[in-house]
Parts: sequence; C-alpha cells; structure tokens
Amino acid sequence: MPDSPNDRARAAWRTLTSRPVYANPWIRVREDTAELPDGRTTLYGVVECAPAVGVLPFLDARAVVLVGQWRYVSRAFRWEIPTGSVKPGESEESAAQRELAEEAGYEAARLVKLCTFATSKSILDETAHLYEADGLRAVPPTPDDTEFIEVRAFAFDEVVRMVERSEIVDAMTALAVLHAARRR
Repeated sequence: MPDSPNDRARAAWRTLTSRPVYANPWIRVREDTAELPDGRTTLYGVVECAPAVGVLPFLDARAVVLVGQWRYVSRAFRWEIPTGSVKPGESEESAAQRELAEEAGYEAARLVKLCTFATSKSILDETAHLYEADGLRAVPPTPDDTEFIEVRAFAFDEVVRMVERSEIVDAMTALAVLHAARRR
C-alpha cells in the first residue's frame, strides 16, 4: 500500500469485479468494483465508447464549415464540427474524411492532426482525435438516418468568438477551434 498522499495519488486502482449493465450500438456501460490505494473498495460506473474523430474544415484561410443540429441530450440546437466514431478497422483519417463527407458534404485534400484527448476524465472511456482539413471539394452529403443537419460557412474569427462566448459548447469543436487558432 502507498505510504504518502503523493504515492496514493499516483497509485493505480485495481479492478476487482466488472459486470456489463447496458449496451447499444454506440455505448456500453459497466459497473466495476475497484480497490482504492488505501485498500477500501468502491463502485465505479464506466461508459465505454469507440474512439471518436472530429474535423474542422477550412474553406479558405478565413472561413470554416460548421454543421448544426438539434442535440437531444442538451435539448438545444448546436453548431459544431463534423464528428463521429471510428469504425473497427478504420483509420482515424478515413473516419475523419467519412464524417466530413457524410455531415458537411466535403472531402479534404489534406488533413492535419490537431490533438488527441480524453473527452471525459471520470466516467466516460472515449478518446477523440481532432483534425483540421483544407483543400475541400464538395461531395453529396449522406447523413445517418438520425441526423438532420444544417451546413453553414462561418468566418473563422467569428467561430473563435463563439467559443469564447460559450455559444459553442461542444468539447471537440471548442478544442479544435482553439488549437487551430493557436496555430494561425
């Protein structure tokens, strides 16, 4: 057992038991019993998702494309970048191109990786890979059956301000925009 508070902060928790609670095509939920660094145990719920991609498409140096849709969980219409899951056996770049085409109606001549991040630090096991895209060419959009999407061009400076004013609250979109702004 670790001796100091710093040792306990860095000590791995041990999974004692794990049981599936729920699953659908997009998520799995499990409940674990975990042993803490001090020897006590706790229940821990975990939501597991496939890796995700997001792509910030630049029409030119000053304009980007965002997609807008009603988000059921937040009960609001949101502007965001095209995002989605990486399918088994699919590369991140292929998934980014697929989501860009499906949701926004574009394919990119070039993708540049902005970052990889954990979308939630406590209960959600999901890693997101964010890209910037340019050299766009229009293709027919093919949204999923449950997606009703509005596609719109915005001045990139305005999108940065939308993030700063918390008008864009999607984590993948905000992080992609801020990474792209930092690089410019």
